[in-house]
Amino acid sequence: MLWQTILLIVGFVILIKGADIFVDGASSLAQNFKLSKMLIGLTIVAFGTSAPEFAVSVKSIISNNADMVLGNVVGSNILNILLIIGICSLIKPIVVKNNTIKKEIPIVIMISTLLFFLMKDNLFDTNVANMITRNDGFIILLFFMIFIYYLISIMRNKKDEEALENAKFGMSKSIIFTILGIVCIIIGSNFVVDSASNIAVSLGVSQKMIALTIVAFGTSLPELVTSIVSIKKGEQEILVGNIVGSNVFNIGMVLGLPVALFGGIPAVGFNNLDLIVLLLSALLLFVFSFKDHKIKKMEGIIMLVVFAIYYSFVIIG
Repeated sequence: MLWQTILLIVGFVILIKGADIFVDGASSLAQNFKLSKMLIGLTIVAFGTSAPEFAVSVKSIISNNADMVLGNVVGSNILNILLIIGICSLIKPIVVKNNTIKKEIPIVIMISTLLFFLMKDNLFDTNVANMITRNDGFIILLFFMIFIYYLISIMRNKKDEEALENAKFGMSKSIIFTILGIVCIIIGSNFVVDSASNIAVSLGVSQKMIALTIVAFGTSLPELVTSIVSIKKGEQEILVGNIVGSNVFNIGMVLGLPVALFGGIPAVGFNNLDLIVLLLSALLLFVFSFKDHKIKKMEGIIMLVVFAIYYSFVIIG
């Protein structure tokens, strides 16, 4: 137990420092490529911080731990919005651009809705057990490919000609810092997830509980730390892009790709509450952003209250 606690602390230190380096590198990289920071947030930052979720998902599905796979994705997506956006809005109001409200956030709502119906087979036939089949995995991947096409179209059409003049680092240093940051984030999060899971198992906690809490929180630590660092540095586009991109990536690649490759997994361990909160979190992000293009402290508090209520039911259950 003592050794696992030490690894947990070391993991947090590596994770926090890695996120700091990563944000600087990614921000400078965007400026060197004359791309918007929002786009970098949706791609490099989002995919990089979702790497731990992907690693856990592949490892879990190979080990036939279906609850771990789904709990990781569902829990991480709920945490990303309700907890991370909620905390960051307490630090500083989060400005959300009009294009993000009209296009990127609706994509999160659509893919979350898709997952809801794919996981609830018994809504259409009460004699069928809930399951994410291989065909479902291909459907999710197809939706994800549409998202990638959308990102490519943005990349072609949006350039910031003044960005290069304001770049903090040169191209080579920006790439090195971005890669180094991702590596530190992955190493740190692995330490945190593995040690926290071992501590939870030694205390007799169930696999679903570990997936929705310890693993989901642990694999969302890169997003959390990167987002807090981003808001403090004033890089709000990276923050929003990170969360939106991570949630789409979590469903599209972290769940869709392993299921398409390795076969279907049962979804019987998850009830309506888990999936309703998944959808509710995406809808709250849209509603709060739509009102005045800002997520302010009071709205962040509402998100945190919803988060607390949901996880109270998870823990009691």
